[in-house]
Amino acid sequence: MNQYLLKNQSSPAVAGAAYMVVAGSLFALVNISVQAAAMHFGMPSSSVAFWQYAIALVIGGSWLLRQGPAAFKTHHFGQHLLRVFLASFGVQLWVLGLKYVPIWQAIALIMTSPFFVTIGASLFLRETVSAQRWAATIIGFAGGMIILSPWSDSFSLAALLPMAAAIFWAMSSVMTKQLTREEAPDSVTAYLLVLLTPINAVFAGMEGFVFPTGPAFWLILCAGILTALAQLALTRAYAVADASYVQPFDHLKLPLNVLFGWLAFQFTPDGNLWIGALLIIGASMYILQLETGEPER
Repeated sequence: MNQYLLKNQSSPAVAGAAYMVVAGSLFALVNISVQAAAMHFGMPSSSVAFWQYAIALVIGGSWLLRQGPAAFKTHHFGQHLLRVFLASFGVQLWVLGLKYVPIWQAIALIMTSPFFVTIGASLFLRETVSAQRWAATIIGFAGGMIILSPWSDSFSLAALLPMAAAIFWAMSSVMTKQLTREEAPDSVTAYLLVLLTPINAVFAGMEGFVFPTGPAFWLILCAGILTALAQLALTRAYAVADASYVQPFDHLKLPLNVLFGWLAFQFTPDGNLWIGALLIIGASMYILQLETGEPER
């Protein structure tokens, strides 16, 4: 794959799409590894999250060393801390959700995060949100409700955990948008990498810190390594091609997670997934079109 990408550096579109697909595949493997460690081997979700991102931090440590102290110069440390706390809480809810919720349902519900970003941008950043974006947001939430199916007999409160994670990740994204108005992107990334692990350690300590052993150790080790590689692939995707072009390839994470969930755990989604996912993906694509200024059809 790396040779293929290198040969296509003259075609940023091809390379960007390939990197995004690689990132989606790696994240799907991460989710399967995390779910297996928490759901099937009984690891506390907070400890899973801590070790996953601690390993990813070690893998990404070389980038921090290259950035040096300059990456940590800031006048908004409190905002960095709040942003990372929100992101960490989202991670904790996501991993806890994976302990109880089939991967196909969890990944579909986490895809509602952009709609919460729209709401947050309107409420806290005072951004003007058009009627079209509000309509798309409502349609996207409708898709999430179809997947969640709170009216069905099979509904459980645990199914709300991925959507709660989406809310906290959306709030973290809103904070990121606010910080990048005055802070360098490298600083925003550096503080996330450095602060996420100690905050996750606090959550793990509150639940009872557990060191992974046996199969859980190897699963979490793989999850941490793959998390770092997936983030690298995601960064490369946005670096070599326009975000508006590569973003649609991110939606491939849904069928990839469905496929891997079926292969690993025989999780079979019901028909509501595809109806709800169609609404979520269609609404998010429409919002992306509005944000990139492309003419409406």
